[in-house]
Amino acid sequence: MNDAAEIRDRFLAVSTATLTTALFKRGLRNVFIQGAQPLNPASRMAGPAFTLRYIPSREDLDTIEVFKDPRHPQRHAVETIPPGAVMVIDSRGDARAASAGGILVRRMMVRGAAGVVTDGGLRDSTEIAALPFPAYCRAPSAPTNLIHHHAIDIDVPIGCGGVPVYPGDWVVGDGEGVVVVPAGIAAGIAAEAVEMTAFEDWVERQVAGGRSIIGLYPPNPETKAEYEAFREKAKFGPA
Repeated sequence: MNDAAEIRDRFLAVSTATLTTALFKRGLRNVFIQGAQPLNPASRMAGPAFTLRYIPSREDLDTIEVFKDPRHPQRHAVETIPPGAVMVIDSRGDARAASAGGILVRRMMVRGAAGVVTDGGLRDSTEIAALPFPAYCRAPSAPTNLIHHHAIDIDVPIGCGGVPVYPGDWVVGDGEGVVVVPAGIAAGIAAEAVEMTAFEDWVERQVAGGRSIIGLYPPNPETKAEYEAFREKAKFGPA
């Protein structure tokens, strides 16, 4: 399973909680972007990372005039992000100024991006929250990025919320936050997470019916056999 559309569909069908567990099984612990919260808690997001990196701003370089340059990295990133990609912004965890605002976020949405995540702030946050477009940030922040951020690079390895993000890594978001899945194992993690979700849904029904979690979650051999029998029966539907 290597098709990007199929990987995306599978990631959209599972939770970030399940993905962090699947990645932990592979030895990956630092995958959940700290501080990035959804402006719309109903958001679901999945796509390859397209990155933008900020360093601290400097007054002689970061004047309002820089936005007139079409090659300004922030503007250039918005105009070149591939359809289906997620803009991931390294703002050094600094939400004192916005990483982007409503107009730029809407432009990414219209261009077909899958979402935006920053470990800094977003301005026009109430307007962004009303868009049918996933957006994650540390906090709302009204000041323009130029006050504290200097856009320096696009589509390079970055850190976001303490997590390394390489261009092309899969970035998945839900109501809890955002997880980063290394590109090389994305297909396998997506498939595993779907299977984990099916099992956990079955466990939820068992627990709701009054069953103890002991021997159920994690499953002992008898529970595994019971679940496999359930899955086999489900393949063929009602008799």
